[in-house]
Amino acid sequence: MQQPKVADKNTPYWWEAAPVKPLPPQPLAKTLDVAIVGAGYAGLSAGLVLAREGRSVAAFDAMNPGEGASTRNGGITSGSIRLDYATITRRFGEEKAMAIEAEGKIAREFLCDFISTEKLDCDFKLVGLFKGALGYEQYEKMARGAEALAKKLAVESYAVPYAKQRNYVGTDFYRGGMVRMDIGGLHPAKFHAELLRVALASGLAVHSNTPVTSIERDSSGFRVATSAGTVQARQVLVCTNGYTDGASPFLRRRLVPVRSRIIATEELAPEVMTRLMPKLMMMGEGRELGFYYRPSPDGRRILLGGRDSSRGNSDPTAPTLRLRNGLVEIFPELEKVRLSHSWFGNVAMHRDMLPRIFEKDGVVYATGFCGSGVVWAPWVGTRAAYKLMGRTQDAGTAFDFRPPASIPFYRGDPWFLPAIIKGYALQDKIAWWRARR
Repeated sequence: MQQPKVADKNTPYWWEAAPVKPLPPQPLAKTLDVAIVGAGYAGLSAGLVLAREGRSVAAFDAMNPGEGASTRNGGITSGSIRLDYATITRRFGEEKAMAIEAEGKIAREFLCDFISTEKLDCDFKLVGLFKGALGYEQYEKMARGAEALAKKLAVESYAVPYAKQRNYVGTDFYRGGMVRMDIGGLHPAKFHAELLRVALASGLAVHSNTPVTSIERDSSGFRVATSAGTVQARQVLVCTNGYTDGASPFLRRRLVPVRSRIIATEELAPEVMTRLMPKLMMMGEGRELGFYYRPSPDGRRILLGGRDSSRGNSDPTAPTLRLRNGLVEIFPELEKVRLSHSWFGNVAMHRDMLPRIFEKDGVVYATGFCGSGVVWAPWVGTRAAYKLMGRTQDAGTAFDFRPPASIPFYRGDPWFLPAIIKGYALQDKIAWWRARR
């Protein structure tokens, strides 16, 4: 068989319509009420709230604003939590588990309302998500989960048996699945660009390509050293997530940057898209190293993402072909399709696997979104802003508790990731074998 061609471009598909770019240089304030480290979804959401409340606030980004995960992700508004309900209950107690589950619904509703109220032009559509099951045992578990969601939280969710699967996704790869209608899709780069627009209009100062190099506490607050100079800030909020560097050593020992890669197909014929993605839903599956995929906002391409175990500036060919093979495994008729784009971004994983707000030595952190930042970053960033203002009632969230646990012998280089990903791959092979027995 002829070797599949790798992608034409190694930049995000999303940058075609909404390229990231530097902001015009501006003077550095000598003093601030709040300095924010990071100008992604979380940092801008927090800055928007603070600026509208009359605080003097600036966000500093080491790259162009949004150049990290905010414009590289899949744009699926899942708000999913990596840990299941039983695991959260075992680790943190039933009260915390129920609060987290309920907050997911609130956070999704918040995002929908925020996009509508602020009139953000970001191709958002609440189309629902189909999650495919590997086998009938997994299907039964998903069916029970869908029923529980409907009963506990009044989320429109239901099981999809194998016989009706092709009404949702044009493949026989799965053995049924479930649908939940409170999840949609948006254009992540457009969402960031619109969020940046309203944040700047509110009075937030955003400094691009201005890394923070250190944060030191003193008698009047904090001295925040940046590549453009030093600022005196009364409060500091860190929102760096998967791009945390040495300026936040405490956080760096707790967050592991994990690559997530996405491929985009060339434009497909309308009849092909209708056959493969008849409802234009967002898509997921039940594998540990499973793929997430979706139609492009214009409904002409399929974008598929998954974990990428490569490191540094390694050749993207192998991880791109892995995703391409996954695409063909699900949709065999796309065997000869050309890929227009392949790119990656960092998501932040940690030992607790829950988004988090916490305070350490006076610095507030809003971080640890574990691959679901489209929903959690704006929500957690907003709660963090209220926390800084002392508005306890508005700041209430189940994610405001102790810092994530540190990782032994880890200082920012995730040398152990390839072994972990191989372990997950083995789990998937075993699950696949059991499902197909």
